Amino acid sequence: MPQTKFQKLMFALITVIITVPCFVFYCSSYEAGEFNIEVIKNSLVFIPIEFILAYLCEIFIGSPLSIRLALKAIDPKKNDHMIVETAIICATVGIMCPLMSFLATIIYNGIIAVGINGAPLNNFIINFIPYWLQKVVLNFPFALLSQLFFIQPLTRTIFKAIFENNNALDTDKQLVGAE
Repeated sequence: MPQTKFQKLMFALITVIITVPCFVFYCSSYEAGEFNIEVIKNSLVFIPIEFILAYLCEIFIGSPLSIRLALKAIDPKKNDHMIVETAIICATVGIMCPLMSFLATIIYNGIIAVGINGAPLNNFIINFIPYWLQKVVLNFPFALLSQLFFIQPLTRTIFKAIFENNNALDTDKQLVGAE
């Protein structure tokens, strides 16, 4: 798909624009025990900070590592491009879900709970690993399924619509060049 640095940044931007609200609403509704307009209103404040963190993590960590990891398991010359794309999506989720869950634990259980709501700091420190692991376990199935069946197909459709006149949208060439 993306060939140039600009296209890679745009692809990551489109992905994050779609992904972050989905995850903020998902996590907030899980914490609230329901999904309603109040959850949406209360969640809107977190979207900008998570957007910035997710975009930076995706362009500097998630995308480069996931392509390398996927290409160790799948040979784009021997496998169908859908298999290669699926491997990259799975690798990205495997990297980004624990990373973003780590950051969310710091934000929600640390900064907000301790700094804003006055929860005891020692409780956060002692329970950091369990809080983080719980977030990973709760987020991973949603992350994997939403990325495979909704977010990445939509992202690829939008990306192709924006860059359809560009002749360099061959996934196999991009993946082979990424090695």
